[in-house]
Amino acid sequence: MSRSLVARLRPPPRLVDWSIFVLVVSAAGSGFLSFLGMRPAWVPVFWFHRTVGLTLIVLLGFKLARVRSRLTNREQWQASTALSVLTALAAFGTIGTGIVWVFGYTPEIPIFTFLSVHVGFGILLVVVMVAHMKTRFRLPRRVDFERRRTTLQFSALLLFGAVTYRLQEALNTAFGTPGSERRLTGSRRETGSGNGSFPVTSWVADDPEPVAVEEYRLTVRGAVDEQLDLAYADLDPASETAALLDCTSGWYTEQEWRGVDVGSLLDRVGPRTAATHVRFVSVTGYRWSLPIEEARGALLATHVGGERLSHGHGAPVRLVAPGRRGFQWVKWVTRVEVRTEGDPAQWLVTLISGFD
Repeated sequence: MSRSLVARLRPPPRLVDWSIFVLVVSAAGSGFLSFLGMRPAWVPVFWFHRTVGLTLIVLLGFKLARVRSRLTNREQWQASTALSVLTALAAFGTIGTGIVWVFGYTPEIPIFTFLSVHVGFGILLVVVMVAHMKTRFRLPRRVDFERRRTTLQFSALLLFGAVTYRLQEALNTAFGTPGSERRLTGSRRETGSGNGSFPVTSWVADDPEPVAVEEYRLTVRGAVDEQLDLAYADLDPASETAALLDCTSGWYTEQEWRGVDVGSLLDRVGPRTAATHVRFVSVTGYRWSLPIEEARGALLATHVGGERLSHGHGAPVRLVAPGRRGFQWVKWVTRVEVRTEGDPAQWLVTLISGFD
């Protein structure tokens, strides 16, 4: 790319800085939203996230070209230089792991999944970016926005990100990379059936001791006409469903699940007219709620792929919620609560459940 073309594409310095900040926040926000979506309707969220990430590469190039002398000349180092370097490393760590991920190459890393490393870099980038902006806070000037050229520059940059994203998809398909087999969420396929065919993952610190089936109790209570208290032997695992489990750790599996139909449980207890949600609570305190009509289509699974669930996969009973991401499939379910309202606090509980 010639210097004249680069000069034409490069926005004013202050706009470059603020654009990087806006894109980082947008990428973080869309990345968070992507944890919720797995239906085709969510495709634009994934497109946006990847397009923003690729556009960010160009803006970071403009930024580094402008400040490289301050980074390479020790005489110009300041107290904030180390923070600048850390911000750059976090940015390229986030982008680099994202690119490796979409092409389907996932190095084995102890303890963490590779996608978790990408998320960790992203969180670090947001934090250090805010700190970095505070050390060099300068608002954009009105003149920076009034030029027709600026609009064309940003349009070209976003177009570059979108075209590069589509080109990446074409390269995945043409070369048959592992990335060509990923779902819209980016998750890779785990083949086989039963407990041993997909990984054991838990949200944050959830790691309870195995639940003895002879001591297990499932209670159904709340806004109902009659409460239930069921032992494991009282559960009739007569319902079966095929459902896709898409985990935010970056994998998915399609399995045959067998257990107790939630709709039949609700019919037994008789939800009151005001009931709107059903909350599923784990032995760890972890919980998630579904609208009552959606909950009727869910399953409290005791078996997967013809096998009794293993402890790691949520035995004695786990929630199977078709169309939801894996972190919403509550493991080790011990309570089902019919409620007259939603549960916004469940988001906080996902972060702290399992900690003593």
